[in-house]
Amino acid sequence: MSFGNKIVIVTGSSRGIGKATALTFARLGADVVVNCSKSIQEAELVVEEIRGIGQGAIVVRADVSRETDVIEMIDKTLTHFGRIDVLVNNAGIVDDKPFMDKTSDDWLKILKTNLIGSFLCAKHSYAHLKKNSGSSIVNVVSSNGIDSFCPDSVDYDASKAGLISLTRNMAAEFAPEVRVNAVAPGWVMTEMNKDLPKDFVESELKRIYQNRFAEPGEIANVIGFLASESASFMTGSIVKVDGGYGAKGS
Repeated sequence: MSFGNKIVIVTGSSRGIGKATALTFARLGADVVVNCSKSIQEAELVVEEIRGIGQGAIVVRADVSRETDVIEMIDKTLTHFGRIDVLVNNAGIVDDKPFMDKTSDDWLKILKTNLIGSFLCAKHSYAHLKKNSGSSIVNVVSSNGIDSFCPDSVDYDASKAGLISLTRNMAAEFAPEVRVNAVAPGWVMTEMNKDLPKDFVESELKRIYQNRFAEPGEIANVIGFLASESASFMTGSIVKVDGGYGAKGS
């Protein structure tokens, strides 16, 4: 796979899967827009790593749930790099709490970032993506949106199920110029999951064939594949990367 002379936007790329994805694209020859909503210092460190690899990179601070921020991010990308070839919708948040304690505001916060934010980034990128051959969008969904059941994260799970539906609808809407696919990770060793209770982690490991959580780079590798010409006949696909979660039973 090669992304020489390609420009890639990775939302939520100051840490975790997003950071690993930004670095993976850089190693494959792309210049990268590193996006964050708050953690600007961490994002700048990612940019330094990318420049150390020998590729171009900039930080664009933008909250993807705000349309004005998304438009500004696209404008800054075009001003600096002149084009967009790949959009990775990775930005996402979660706020686990008991089902009956969830409020409508909790739901709206999750949906605005995880689902509507991805819609806005795709909508405002499309006109620029379609100008370039081989352009694509990769959405980072979750196995929680497919076959995991956790009432404490019902809003997160629903947002990811919605993003799966959005992926398929965007694949239809943007065809044939821009391919749209999604990767659905299971458990991954990220900041989001670092404080999970030990007994819960042990119970989850028993359900995974690989008997471990994924490393962020393992998800990034699949994202890179889906965005590459190696996946040129894939669009509207949802690829699970979960180590066989659930296959061993509870």
